[in-house]
Amino acid sequence: MSDVIVFGAGGRAGRTAVHEARRRGHRVTAVVRDPARHGDLAADGVRVVAGDITDADAVARLAPGHDAAIAAAYDFGTPPDVFFAAAARALLDGLARAGVPRLVSVGLASVLETASGTLLMDTPGYPQEYRSFSLGHAAGNEVLRASGTGIDWLVVSPSGDFDHGGPRTGRYRRAPAEAGSRISYADFAIALLDEIDSPSHHRVHLGVEKAPDVGKGADTGEGFGAAKDPGVEEGR
Repeated sequence: MSDVIVFGAGGRAGRTAVHEARRRGHRVTAVVRDPARHGDLAADGVRVVAGDITDADAVARLAPGHDAAIAAAYDFGTPPDVFFAAAARALLDGLARAGVPRLVSVGLASVLETASGTLLMDTPGYPQEYRSFSLGHAAGNEVLRASGTGIDWLVVSPSGDFDHGGPRTGRYRRAPAEAGSRISYADFAIALLDEIDSPSHHRVHLGVEKAPDVGKGADTGEGFGAAKDPGVEEGR
């Protein structure tokens, strides 16, 4: 059993990460701006607290005693380039002071490299109306990459986008950016928690997507196919 702190636990990705962590038996601190709005998060093993991911002192105050942190927050009232860079700096500083060694941050596919090495947002025909949001994520990633702290960070994003109504299959695979790629929130949460329970990627931006459907008549248990396809991760 581990102790995991989730910043942005009120959002869909953060909330699903809380549920997956509890499913595995971890104790969770769910950090939100207003706990009164997220009373449904409170459950056995989940402590809901107020906190600001861009405030290093708040991070340092809330995080001691945790084994890892998940960052899944965004403030729509703050310009993306300001928010994501400030959040990255605060997490690196606050988690280091709190003695938390591992940070897994929810990223964005548009700033993930495609198979050709081009960022998805720079590929022909990719929608540009949210480019400022993409650049904000990129700014946060650059803060992490330039960090000299001992925090073992990882950015994980869908390889394309979320399948908003998709089910939990228990399986996913690593993949470069691809606009048509999809993964459910529940399977994405499995990828996040796998990288906390058994860290296997470090200081990179990792893309994940839904694993191929299991063939007709095949074993449909969680993690089936992982031995045949090294890109398929076993859900826990």
